[in-house]
Parts: sequence; C-alpha cells; structure tokens
Amino acid sequence: MSRASAAPPPTPPLARPVAIPVESSIWSRFTNWASENKALVYTIAGVAVVVTSAGVVYYLNDAKPKVAAQPKLSKKERRKRKEAERQQEPSKSPSSSGEQSKTPTVEAADELPEITEDTVATFSDEQRRDYALQLKNAGNKAYGSKDYNKAIDLYSKAILCKPDSIFYSNRAACYNALSVWDKVVEDTTAAISLDPTYVKALNRRANAYEHLSQFSESLLDYTASCIIDEFKTDSSTNAVERLLKKVAEQKAEDIIKSKDPNKLPSPTFVSNYIQSFRSKPRPEGLEDDVELEESTGLGQLQIGLAAMEKKTHEGYEEAANAFEKALEYGDLGEYEALAYNLRGTFRNLRGSQEQALRDMDKSIELDPSYTQSYVKRASMHLEMGDRNSAAADLEQALSQNDTDPDIFYHRAQLHFIHGEFQDAAKDYQKSIDLDPSFIFSHIQLGVTQYKMGSVASSMATFRRCVKNFDTVPDVYNYYGELLLDQSKYEEAIQKFDTAMEMEKQTKPMAMNVLPLINKALALFQQKMEFSEAEKLCEKALIIDPECDIAVATMAQLLLQQGKITEALQYFERAAELARTPGEIVNALSYAEATRTQIQVQEKYPQLAAKLQGMGAGAGGMGATFAGAR
Repeated sequence: MSRASAAPPPTPPLARPVAIPVESSIWSRFTNWASENKALVYTIAGVAVVVTSAGVVYYLNDAKPKVAAQPKLSKKERRKRKEAERQQEPSKSPSSSGEQSKTPTVEAADELPEITEDTVATFSDEQRRDYALQLKNAGNKAYGSKDYNKAIDLYSKAILCKPDSIFYSNRAACYNALSVWDKVVEDTTAAISLDPTYVKALNRRANAYEHLSQFSESLLDYTASCIIDEFKTDSSTNAVERLLKKVAEQKAEDIIKSKDPNKLPSPTFVSNYIQSFRSKPRPEGLEDDVELEESTGLGQLQIGLAAMEKKTHEGYEEAANAFEKALEYGDLGEYEALAYNLRGTFRNLRGSQEQALRDMDKSIELDPSYTQSYVKRASMHLEMGDRNSAAADLEQALSQNDTDPDIFYHRAQLHFIHGEFQDAAKDYQKSIDLDPSFIFSHIQLGVTQYKMGSVASSMATFRRCVKNFDTVPDVYNYYGELLLDQSKYEEAIQKFDTAMEMEKQTKPMAMNVLPLINKALALFQQKMEFSEAEKLCEKALIIDPECDIAVATMAQLLLQQGKITEALQYFERAAELARTPGEIVNALSYAEATRTQIQVQEKYPQLAAKLQGMGAGAGGMGATFAGAR
C-alpha cells in the first residue's frame, strides 16, 4: 500500500502487487485489472497500440477491435450459406441432419465398389468425385449416430477417392470424439495444408494441441482462427486468453527458477515504496556522528540507514545487505524490532514475501507498539491477494495508535485500490488532518476526487499542492497525469518538464524517471512523435536501467510502429525485471501476445494483408494509448 498511482488496479490474486510505487499510474495505462473474477487479464483495456497488426491490437485491448464493415447479406443468402456450411460438416445427430431421403445411408455406401488405392486408380475423375461425396455423406450419417469408427472408415475412403480439407477435418472430428489427440493433429494439419484458412480445422487442431499440453502451438492456431474470422467468435477469443495465460505461467516457472533471489527492483520502485511512509529522523544512537563498529549489529544498522538515504541502486543493495548482517551479528537491544522491520522490507522488495512476513511478525512480537510493522505486513498481505488479513493488520495498528497518520494513509490506499473512493477520500483527509506536511496524502486525495468525477475539486486540490509544495516534483508529475487524461497536452507536458527539472536539481544522482516516461506518452498521444518519445524512454533507461515501466513503455512504442520483433525483446526484458510471480506472468503475457503475432505472420503469410487491414480498421484508437485509467 505504498504511494499508489492515479489509477492503481484492483487486486486479483496474480495481479501486479498493490503495495507498489507510483509506477502503477503508467502501468494502469497498459493494464486493466478491473475484472476481479480473473486471476490474470492479458488484455489491456483502452490501449490500441498496433496500426499494422490487429492480432496484437486484440491482445492489447479488452474490447474487440473495430473491423471494416462487411456487406450485409439478405435473409435468403444467409440461409443458403448456413445450409452449405451444415452440409459440409458432420451432423450432430441423425434427426438434425436435415438430409433428404435420397442421401446415401451407410448401407448404401457399402454398395459402392471396393475402395482401395488400386481400385481408385481405375475410376474416372467424375466417379471419384461422386463416390467421395457419397462416402462423405455416409460418414456424416455415421458420425451423427456416434459410430465414430465407422465414420472414420468412410471418411478414409472418401479421402482415397479425392483428398479434401473437409474430409480430413471431419475424420479429425471423429478422432476428437474418441480423444485420440495425435490423430486429430495429423488430420487437421492435412486439412489446413489444403485450406490454410479453414477455421474449424484450426480450432480442432488448437483444441488437440491444448489436450497434448502443447500450449504455444494451441495459442498460435487459435490466434490464426481469430484473425481469419476477425475476432467474432467468443469461444476462440476466450481460448486465446486462456492459452495466453497458460503459456505465460509455464514460461514464468523457468524465469522464477533462474531468478536471482537477492536482486532488488529498480531504485525508482524502491524509492517510491519507501517514500510511501513518512520519513522520520534516525533513531537516537544511530546518527552518522555516532561512532559504531562495523562488526556489530548496531554498526550494520547504522550503515544500512545511511545507505538508504543515497536513493541509488548501489545504496539500496548496500542497505539490504547491512540489515541482513545486523541481525546476524545481533546484540541490537531496543532496535531489534526496527532491524526485523527493515530486513523484512528489503526481503519483500526482493520478492521473498514469506520470509518478509516472518520478519514483520517478529518485529511486532518484539515491539507491539511499532505500528509501521503492522502496516507493512498489511501491504504484503494485500499484495498476495489477502485483503481480509490486510484490513485486520491495519485495525491492529489503529488499536496501538489511532493518531498515526500513516495508518490512515495506507488504509485509504486499500480502499482506493478496490474502488471504494468515498472511504478512501475520508481516510486521506484524516491523514492530512493529523499531519498536513505529507505531500502524498494531498496528491492521493486529489486523484481520488478525480476518480469520483469531481474534476473541479481535484484540480483545486492540485493547485493548492503546487502552492504549498512548490518544490516537490511529484506534485507536478501527478498533476500532469490528470491534465493528460483530460487531453490538455501542452499543460501536461509543461508539468512533466517542471517535474524533470526539479528532479535534476534536487536528486541528480537518484532521479525519478517517471516524468520522462509520462512526457514520452504525452508526446505520443498528442502528436504521434515516436522518435522523441523513444529518446525520452532511452534517457530514462540510462538513468535507471532496471526501470520496468520504461522498458514496457518502449515496447509499446515499438509495437505501435509495427516493430514487432524489437518490441518482443523489450517485453521479455520486462519479464526479467519483474519482481513477483504475478508480475512475471503479466509481463510474459505481453511478450507471448507479441511473439504469437510474429509467428502468425511467418506461418500464415496470407494473413498479413488481413492483419494490415484490420489494424487500419482500428483507426483513431491510438489516441487512447495512455488513456486507460
């Protein structure tokens, strides 16, 4: 429950953690976690990022893409089309086949000449076509009667007479009913080789691949199917979502196994998390002017606290290691609870949540009045999707000290994250009443007012923030975000520029790169200035190479320009930088959506023009690139 953004997402079990810094204000433009019944949502609501490839447009939008209008068929033409499709596929039951009495029965098919490779070679072309049709119709009859083995035999003979994509697909349907998945793949592959745009064959093969746990192959086929029918079939689009999640989770396991457990996230992330708690003076006896031996617990605690104040990657790494050593050396006296709190904080930032929870438990056990440990434990519980435990932690903290403004601030964050804006506004105001000097309570109150639709009140709050906290860059950054949301581009860019200049002046060695990224998005949204936007993201990555938000933004900008292969590299980098399993799955979902786009165009080049047309059909959607709040 750190300093959240203008729109931090709700909290499904695998969502990006809610105890997160300001970055989520930008992530929220890429990711819509509004559907709390989904463990992972791979779509990105409101973010239409691809002009040249509608497959990724679909992946990156919660709604289906706009497509070119199709000529409306008359009722008679629609009936004819449905009847033709019905006759081409196996009937579900004899009674629903609608075939005339002259349609060959299975017995009638048995009266045909013997069908073998040798005999078929003696038939004329007309005989082959006629016999193949009779055998196919008889096969449909057998299929409708659930005599699948008989149907397989009839379809096989039809294929001998005349190889046809429909015959292969129908035989695959029989194997599908018998759960012989390798045979389904074999026959649907044959059908697709004859008709690469055969949607039913693609869907059948995709289903078989999924049963064989070949999820990447299944995802590719379902995606191709969706592109062919322009994402009009819910079952296929739902399958794409399901498979995308499976593939991402499967690949996430490998990343998690190889991930360095001691690696901290970007200094931007760490700084914003730490700043979500009011800063306090060093505990007495741990100030810089007090000489302590490095080989003691108190000495390491002092080193760690000093290193945190650097707000750099190296400083945070030094602090994390020092807090580990402090508890190893021991003899911390009254500061033992503080040491567990700080070690737990950095263990949580490294993604070791269970260890971090144990440290917070120990801190509370040693000093039940230390309310910050309750609040941090609440943030961890909420990050893990356990809202009830988080709320209980905050109530325990209030029972210890009901005048601690940090508790009300973080309880407001809990309400905000879950869309309970009235309750959030009350708690932000309570936090301000108890301590008006904490800027983020004011900022979040203004953002909450905006979310409630009180735009005038929100803007007034930010104007007061500018007046009372005129040297704090975060004020201008957040103010700019809300102006950008109102399409007031020039004013927003001005605010981002001010924030960047203040960052340079006040924190030259530990700049917050988010104003740079925000300006990049503003320039893109206003003028489609890809080059300038990319330069700003590159600058952000020079300052903070580990900033996953800068990496993801660069990926989106590349994707928008149709530079799909380059975008994929950035999405994969974002997955490497992700901190928790949920974050990794989220990042990989983007990567797999992009990878599948590339594979579709490579494997089905005939779909490239269709993708181009569908992307063009999404015209105007790019304007919402940064608008999903």
